[in-house]
Amino acid sequence: MTEQEANDAVTMLTVQHREMEAMLKQVAEAEDGAKKDLFVRAADQLTVHIKSEEEIFYPAVHRARTEDDLLESLEEHLSLKRLLADLLELDPTEKAFEPKFKVLKEQTEHHHREEEEHLFPAVLKILDEATRQSLAQQMLARQQELTRIGEPRESVSNETASAAPLH
Repeated sequence: MTEQEANDAVTMLTVQHREMEAMLKQVAEAEDGAKKDLFVRAADQLTVHIKSEEEIFYPAVHRARTEDDLLESLEEHLSLKRLLADLLELDPTEKAFEPKFKVLKEQTEHHHREEEEHLFPAVLKILDEATRQSLAQQMLARQQELTRIGEPRESVSNETASAAPLH
């Protein structure tokens, strides 16, 4: 991601969507030997993306009155977390891995489309550039912190009971 792409929250999240979709495609096309490592990297990326949205972006946008879209996004995150938690328990050679992974990939792509078609256009109208820049910096810092701590995917299994709260 370039510095310019990381300078606006909506742009940054959109770029991350494309990066995650590319990673998930790599996992889908990988041979069994490489699949687990690729999936673990993708799971970490998806986890830090979801957490930064839930902890920083969604609360900021909620104050700007986009509650219906946000509540739907949080439920979609919950579904993704549940799939991630299940997949992390499976070996890619197990029969259940491929169909479950396909559902994760499809739901991730659907969630990205929903955000980009409904939520992000509203955010561009209601948050000024300076606010979006500040949000991008906060989210990027949080993502870097989660990555530095290591294995962010490991926390997902503890977050599958209900959707994250909308602050």
